[in-house]
Amino acid sequence: MKKIRVEDAVGLTLCHDITAMRDGFKGPAFKRGHVIQEEDIPALLDIGKKTVFIWEENAGEIHEEDAALRMAAMAPVEGAHYEGPSEGKVTLIADKRGMFRVDRELLKKLNSIGDLTILTLPDHYPVEPGARLAAMRIIPLVCDEKQIIMAEELCKGRKLMELRPYKEKKVGIVITGSEVYTGRIKDKFEGVLRAKMDKYPSEIIGVTFCDDDLDMIVNAAKAHIENGADLLFMTGGMSVDPDDLTPTAIRQLGAGIISYGVPAQPGNMTLIAYLDNVTIMGVPGASISRPTTVFDALMPQVFAGDPLTKEDLINLGDGGACQMCKVCHFPNCTFGKY
Repeated sequence: MKKIRVEDAVGLTLCHDITAMRDGFKGPAFKRGHVIQEEDIPALLDIGKKTVFIWEENAGEIHEEDAALRMAAMAPVEGAHYEGPSEGKVTLIADKRGMFRVDRELLKKLNSIGDLTILTLPDHYPVEPGARLAAMRIIPLVCDEKQIIMAEELCKGRKLMELRPYKEKKVGIVITGSEVYTGRIKDKFEGVLRAKMDKYPSEIIGVTFCDDDLDMIVNAAKAHIENGADLLFMTGGMSVDPDDLTPTAIRQLGAGIISYGVPAQPGNMTLIAYLDNVTIMGVPGASISRPTTVFDALMPQVFAGDPLTKEDLINLGDGGACQMCKVCHFPNCTFGKY
């Protein structure tokens, strides 16, 4: 690049965007490729630009916009698109609903390369169309092209980011408790679960109320599975009291329990299990009393069709303490990141 006074730049071509900030506006006042005119000089001086840079081709160097385009090309995401470059960066925008995934290990390696910066939403984040998923740029106006080549090599055969679309699920619900079964109190679980399932592509194929009877609970669960449920919620009887039978019933179904209890609250007593292709979740009572629990944190992955692992659930501990805000801002908060 060649640095020259703005007064001497008339007729020359800018090699970088020039950003202006005024009255709440931040954006490019002059774009890369703009040919500077006499009337541009006062405007440039008004935003504090006494000099500008003119591009001089230099072997081995790459301009910020070209670098951003190369970075976008090394990390394509199905179901999303890149916008830009603008002010030296490209931005990844979601085209559909789903769960955003990022390879944290790879992201860390890429951000360790010299002048590269790549920022993303957290891993496992639920997104809607139009959401800003990531942005990429180099810090200086130009960098050594070897840095971009190194990043491209690291990304070969790996996906830095994914947008996992939600899949349709048939949902069965088993609600346990003698107090509800006998009508002594009104059930609240069904309404809560129906409202939460309205956010996902789901069909509730049945709701069964059970007494505190092990055989009844097991048979109710089997009936939903035989009826086509691939997602089964079992509520009530989830504590450690001797007469709380839901975890025992899940074991008797033959399901493999991934975890009974997770390091996050509300929803500490959540149970995750799998029976062939059926996801089974033991839902604790916190789902009734709190707007957001472990349930909400895990649903995007459940509907993306990715099995939850023990490691996933252990990772809930970092950020597992809900701040109990008066107005819930989930998922735009610290809770449920893993």
